[in-house]
Amino acid sequence: MSEYFSLSDCDVIGFDLDHTLCRYHLKETSRLIYESFSRYLVEHKGYDKDLLNLTPATWDFCFKGLVVDLDDGNIVKLAEDGTVLRATHGTNDLSTEEIIKHYGPKREWKHFNSLNTSFTRSAKYYFYDNYFDLPGALLCGRVVDMLHKRGNEVNSDFWKDMVAAIDHNYNTSAFKDDAGTYFPSVKRDPGRYLQPCSDSVKTWLRSMKNAGKVLLLITSSHSDYCRLICEHILGKDFEELFDVIITNALKPGFFSLVPQQRPFRTLLNDVEESEGLPSLDKPGWYSQGNWPHLHELLKTMTGKAEPKVVYFGDSMRSDMFPASSFGKWETVMIVEEMEGEGVPKSEAAMSNEAQVEPLEKKGKFEEQGMKSPSDVSQQWGSYFVDVHKSGGGDEEIQKLTWCCHCIHKYSTMAIPSVEHIADLPLDYKFPRFSPDKPCTTGYYPRPPDSLLKRCESLS
Repeated sequence: MSEYFSLSDCDVIGFDLDHTLCRYHLKETSRLIYESFSRYLVEHKGYDKDLLNLTPATWDFCFKGLVVDLDDGNIVKLAEDGTVLRATHGTNDLSTEEIIKHYGPKREWKHFNSLNTSFTRSAKYYFYDNYFDLPGALLCGRVVDMLHKRGNEVNSDFWKDMVAAIDHNYNTSAFKDDAGTYFPSVKRDPGRYLQPCSDSVKTWLRSMKNAGKVLLLITSSHSDYCRLICEHILGKDFEELFDVIITNALKPGFFSLVPQQRPFRTLLNDVEESEGLPSLDKPGWYSQGNWPHLHELLKTMTGKAEPKVVYFGDSMRSDMFPASSFGKWETVMIVEEMEGEGVPKSEAAMSNEAQVEPLEKKGKFEEQGMKSPSDVSQQWGSYFVDVHKSGGGDEEIQKLTWCCHCIHKYSTMAIPSVEHIADLPLDYKFPRFSPDKPCTTGYYPRPPDSLLKRCESLS
């Protein structure tokens, strides 16, 4: 395999939608998602109203890549070998001594093997790896704090309520029915939450299509929400940009399950037809589906026995791991955390933000210092690297986080946003991640600060 990756070598270019092609205003969206979940717990499940009150400082806790241990209410940040780098009980830090008491002298998290090899959901833990459910990590922590305050035992029962809150706000009919808090708010004021794509991204998508590439959009969002987003960020004619649009794709199962379990369905007025399709015989807009049937269609469309596919996504669990492991696709991971560690924002993104956010909309939260969920956290540290303190506090070893290790393992390359590469020629050669290369190789336009510092300290 070449040590470089180029889009011009690919026959098919696929995109996830949320936080990949569509960038959200993270602070606004995170507050909305937190409010959606917490209001449900207070109004439907009788939780304490205090859950609804947040100070800007509380947002420091909101950090991608955390795992909630549902049995005891601990939240952990893992190193690449599955050891616990940091942990909290609820939102309160556990000391090194407490971590060793919980996880033993080697600080091993007992479910690591199951999470690390398959990323499957479990009744024992929940992995927060995308911005859509991330505010739930903060809510989990606060719920555990509250149970303690009341003197209640912490066990996995609280999680059933959390799942109900997620379902209430995000189920497939919620958009149509104006149910919950999330969809009605985004429908009322999309510009408050969604960042339009820059002209350079739209031109880039068209240039790939003009170069004969097949363009795919594969999202787990339902068709009605997908349409709202795409019209807002790409324009009313967005359907012309893509050869195949797949909504309600139910990733990662889209990649990993056999075709019989989830056929493609056609849509009529955003309602799925009850009969599944035996195969996919032409481009268009479909719902659900599976990778093998899509692969057959791509063979026909490209005229190649093994079309070369690249897929852009932001979720390790739903995009990178299954697309590279099952689909054998090239994968480009969108890692907004790079921007929190010294990688400059793209010019297009900066001018976009300036246009979109009038001063009054920035609101008091900005002035009082709400951290963006993609920035480095005081409580959790860096997304990429962390210090492993041994008991007694003498020895400090720098370790890659498990999330960072997964980026290198399952992605071809990582970028902070598609804006960062939209102005480059299609035959631009990006260095790809490789076990034989330094761990800083594969990030474009440059690696995050913490990785650079780690490499310097090792050399």
